[in-house]
Amino acid sequence: MSNMVTTRNGSRAIANSNGLTFPAWSSWIDEMFNMDMPSVFTSNFNKGITLPKVNIRETKDAYFVEMAVPGLKKSDFKVDLDNHVLSISADMENHDEVQEDNYTRREFGYASFKRTFSLPETVNDDKIEAKYKDGILSIHLPKKEEAIQKPAKTIKIS
Repeated sequence: MSNMVTTRNGSRAIANSNGLTFPAWSSWIDEMFNMDMPSVFTSNFNKGITLPKVNIRETKDAYFVEMAVPGLKKSDFKVDLDNHVLSISADMENHDEVQEDNYTRREFGYASFKRTFSLPETVNDDKIEAKYKDGILSIHLPKKEEAIQKPAKTIKIS
């Protein structure tokens, strides 16, 4: 036979005849969703790299994508466009080896990421440019001529 009891911390639990208590279903669910995720699920094992943050802005004649990825080299990146999908990825390898008289220490690190963005039909695929400077990957996506907003025009009535 089991009974509902209140535990020391005020939550409800089910107690059986052996004196064992189990959290009530609702308090167990609440605790599970309110707890912080362990860092093993939220960080990268190798270099602490996470999915890079991206800023996207639009002007009247272009879109701009800026990705914060400090510590990488231009050669680490791969930027592809396939069927109006822009893919930005990077693969990094780090090999450190220290040899002393009585020991050798080797450390290997690997990290990678990939971000993809669906581009509107208004982007001029032939004129896309990318550059990497000071830890920021910048991609310029110009609009097609017909997609550029024209300034408002007053029409004279005759």
